[in-house]
Amino acid sequence: MRFVRFGHRGSERPGLIDDDNRIRDLSEHVSSLAGPSLDPDELAACGRLDPASLPLVPEGVRLCRPVQKIGKIVGVGPNYHDSASLAGFKVNPEPTIFLKAATAACGPTDPIELPKLSTRVDWGVELAVVIGRVAKYVSVEHAMRHVAGFTLANDVTERSFQLQRGGQWSKGKSHDTFAPLGPWLVPPDQLSDYDAIDLWLDVNGERQQSGNTAAMIFKVPYLISYISRFMRLQPGDVILTGTPGGVGLSYDPPRFLKAGDRVTLGATGLGSQDSTCVSL
Repeated sequence: MRFVRFGHRGSERPGLIDDDNRIRDLSEHVSSLAGPSLDPDELAACGRLDPASLPLVPEGVRLCRPVQKIGKIVGVGPNYHDSASLAGFKVNPEPTIFLKAATAACGPTDPIELPKLSTRVDWGVELAVVIGRVAKYVSVEHAMRHVAGFTLANDVTERSFQLQRGGQWSKGKSHDTFAPLGPWLVPPDQLSDYDAIDLWLDVNGERQQSGNTAAMIFKVPYLISYISRFMRLQPGDVILTGTPGGVGLSYDPPRFLKAGDRVTLGATGLGSQDSTCVSL
């Protein structure tokens, strides 16, 4: 079962994808994909509905980020050896974590804004974890019980803001549209091989990133458990699990995004994104 949110900005509705890849309207059963409705048991109940009994949504409707209310986005720093080595980042014995503003979240086809005075806007395809139940001091063994599902993410970063403006990573991570999410929210039981997912990203049709979550240094259950030691994770919170090698910073000379560039990315079982960069 794959869950989505669809519609024009300000009037989005929850939905699910049926076996024929058509969107069905879930709004008669849940008001939104947020808060209590993200509990794994609630999503499972929605998954047991007969899709044919739900209103069919017209084709071509806009897909939004799959979670309505995001309390916080927690990013994980270098989590792939190839990415860390190529970009010159150190892999620490414990995960590096940072906060990315919730206002950075957007949909899978929304434009990516290039901030004013930006010169080094970078990309980063990632597996994202959406929390469905409160998690605080959870064990690795119980961590997945707190997961609503997985989605595709692009951890967009302005590198000069991140690395040359006082050392605060959040400065380079938090601009509006710097966290495209979606198109789908996929429950863990529908994506049992989340630790072996192929990830890819292209810029203007040229492959920049290609990796697999099997190469992650810190695995998903450990990340959930680890982060929950330092902050309470609540339904709707999103964890970005790190990006494989091939970010623009790692090239010689570096490659960064400019207005008009088209960024496409995808992951096994999680669909794809297609965004165009625009200047402010």
